[in-house]
Amino acid sequence: MGVSTGPVRLDDSAYHELARSFRGSLVRAGDATYEERRRIWNGSIDRHPALIAPCTGSGDVVAALKWATDTGALVAVRSGGHSFPGHSVCDGGVVVDLSPMKEIRVDPETRTARVQAGALLGELDRATQPFGLAVPSGIVTHTGVAGLTLGGGIGWLSRMYGLSVDQLLSVELVTAGGEQVTVSETSHPELFWGVRGAGGNFGIVTEFEFRLNPVGPTVLAGPVVWSVEDAPEVLRFYRDWITAVPDELTTIVVHRKLPPLPAIPAELYGRPVVMVIGCYAGDVEAGAEVMRPMREFGRPLLDLCAPKPFLAHQAMFDPSFPHGWWYYFRSTGIDRLTDEVIDTMARFAARMRSPLSSFPLFQLGGAVARADADGTAFGDRGVGHMLNINGICASADGFEEECRWVREFWTALEPHHAGVYVNFLMDEGERRIRQAYGPGVLGRLRALKAEWDPANVFRLNQNVPPPPV
Repeated sequence: MGVSTGPVRLDDSAYHELARSFRGSLVRAGDATYEERRRIWNGSIDRHPALIAPCTGSGDVVAALKWATDTGALVAVRSGGHSFPGHSVCDGGVVVDLSPMKEIRVDPETRTARVQAGALLGELDRATQPFGLAVPSGIVTHTGVAGLTLGGGIGWLSRMYGLSVDQLLSVELVTAGGEQVTVSETSHPELFWGVRGAGGNFGIVTEFEFRLNPVGPTVLAGPVVWSVEDAPEVLRFYRDWITAVPDELTTIVVHRKLPPLPAIPAELYGRPVVMVIGCYAGDVEAGAEVMRPMREFGRPLLDLCAPKPFLAHQAMFDPSFPHGWWYYFRSTGIDRLTDEVIDTMARFAARMRSPLSSFPLFQLGGAVARADADGTAFGDRGVGHMLNINGICASADGFEEECRWVREFWTALEPHHAGVYVNFLMDEGERRIRQAYGPGVLGRLRALKAEWDPANVFRLNQNVPPPPV
């Protein structure tokens, strides 16, 4: 097997060699769909692969991977294309594109679902919600199931049911050597441990088997909105209020400028605000009582917290994170909202320039923290919150200024950093990956890497390299 090194020369003979064993339609530069297919969600990423291989099934995955390793081509793996740093596309290499593989099979009797790796979160929700079931997942419906799950999966149901990775029963995986294996608690259990939190470091997952959980179809959910000037007082009240809320409730605090959406009065468009967004995954009336103190605090500008379909709530952030905008992120866990943390957040909220930038603060705890810390490779489960600072522009205009704001904000919070979530990392280097996993977990992961991918074929990810030989 060759070692993936980078750009590969794609002549006609090499192309036709793969085409003979590939069922899908291969895409090269100059083909009609090349420009569209090479683009990913983050518009600031502009890369040109030598070949894009849209796979129709695991056989295509095996064929494309074998061809890439035989020719020494760099391998990128794409499902939803939402990788923050753009790992789902590469320059001069091969993109193993799983996006055509979207089959979802729901068994409401056993409360399980088998999901191919090209499915998006919204597609999974639409398949499970008719049965009043769901897999805890993320907060943007056009995110890929695969990437989100393999890194953990934080979202609206996390405190009630745990992370996406906590729902996994098994995966079907193609190894660096082209072998197709079933990975579960009883089949390659150590690899199953590593897959749950260490992304695609060990192979290409082509199918997931999830446990489903009762949710909805109606939940109490939505934002309560205050002027940004009130943010310090709102967050101090919020800090105390969440100490007593049940696991059925997950909240996200967002600072941003109000976007021009139908539910928002026109006179509030562009106004800097802080909002507490809740999703209560239990009885709606009980949820209303839990949310009442927060909704009655201070002088809210707007209260859109109401009973609604879970599907509608899952999609509420979609307009804020469309394909093609320019995105830059820095993230950190925060144990507790101290006065210093709150005041730093208020200071940097006042410095936001782009009407598209924001910084969501995810409430954790509950089922996330109760899960066995050694049961998966996911990082620190004891962190109270995860902050994701989002610098966003519609194009390159103003993007550098937003990136600078993100970096300065993240640095100002450095004394309070606690925990790293790999799904929210950019290309931040080996030190941050060590921080994400800790020395004990990282040692186990590197041993797995040596066993399953010693040549580091799967390096376009938050990479765990094999130990030096």
